[in-house]
Amino acid sequence: MPLPSIEPNDTIGDAFLKFNTGAEKPFIHFINFLMRNDESPLTIAQRELIGAFVSGVNSCTYCYGSHAAVAKQFGIDTDLLEDLVKDIDKTAFDEQFKPILHYVKKLTLNPSKMIQDDVDNVLSAGWSERALYDAILVCCAFNFTNRMVDGLGLTVLPGSFDNAAKRLLGGYDYFADKLR
Repeated sequence: MPLPSIEPNDTIGDAFLKFNTGAEKPFIHFINFLMRNDESPLTIAQRELIGAFVSGVNSCTYCYGSHAAVAKQFGIDTDLLEDLVKDIDKTAFDEQFKPILHYVKKLTLNPSKMIQDDVDNVLSAGWSERALYDAILVCCAFNFTNRMVDGLGLTVLPGSFDNAAKRLLGGYDYFADKLR
């Protein structure tokens, strides 16, 4: 169900370039800053993990596969990531990070059901408000992107995940100069 102008091998970058409304460039700069800035208490690997995790929770195959491949480049085990998407608590993963994943999963699936305990669980695990804020922004950005990708009808081609990972390894703004 792709839009008529979307080709089977188009990437999100191709779609941005086809439409080029002016909204794409600021979005790309936002995502690039969010995912690659040095000021975040969350590492790049942790932010990529959150992005891939949210995409997995949303069953967005395009974004999940691409960002799992990027997360792998930053040292995240893709089998572990799959297990986290299935059941956070049954994994042998960093116990301190699990409350963040629970938070973003609930924010993704049931945002109107967020309660103070959700915040308190993250903070009592030793994370700062800034870390939670950054996790929330990553969660929101990936929920937005997942819906855009699925709405456009972008599909997954064999081998495309590794290509996406190579492009995104250095940042998300690799083609922003081509946009208005």
